[in-house]
Amino acid sequence: MQSIIKTSLKEAQTVLNQFLSSDQNIELIQQAIGSITSSYNKNGKVISCGNGGSMCDAMHFAEELTGRFRKERRPLEASAISDPSHITCVANDYGYEFIFSRYIDGFFNKDDVLLAISTSGNSPNVINAVHSAKTKGGRVIGLLGKDGGKLKELVDIPLIVPSNVSDRIQEIHIKIIHIMIENIERALFPENY
Repeated sequence: MQSIIKTSLKEAQTVLNQFLSSDQNIELIQQAIGSITSSYNKNGKVISCGNGGSMCDAMHFAEELTGRFRKERRPLEASAISDPSHITCVANDYGYEFIFSRYIDGFFNKDDVLLAISTSGNSPNVINAVHSAKTKGGRVIGLLGKDGGKLKELVDIPLIVPSNVSDRIQEIHIKIIHIMIENIERALFPENY
């Protein structure tokens, strides 16, 4: 069992090292932070979405913004598309592929940012959400995996984790989420740092 544990940790380290070795990835994270900070400076908000574990990451991202991360500060407007009544209503009436886009159609504005999370980059409901956000003139950040899938070309800022294994991809996604939140706080509340 110990060898399996060590192998798992080494795999995670390898994926992180591969992601970190690209200066473009660091630049894209910086762009994502800038987009969200700019949105907040224009009284915009952030909406996030994803399926399964990616929905959990979307929720984690939103709650760190509405709550707090490391320092005391005012809440920042953010929500994850995760309300079971909304999801089941839209899935029943329109189809599962519209659960996120229907929410975007109702709540998203041109100064908002969508954080679209998909380890494959090919989730139809996330793709539809991105189309809706772009139609409204908003910015879209993609937390993606594998080769980025279809979303790679649709989002404004594609953050692609170089792995074919969903759990390894999600491990890097959560690191990116924490880095973004800390730096959003640092940008908006410099007095706290």
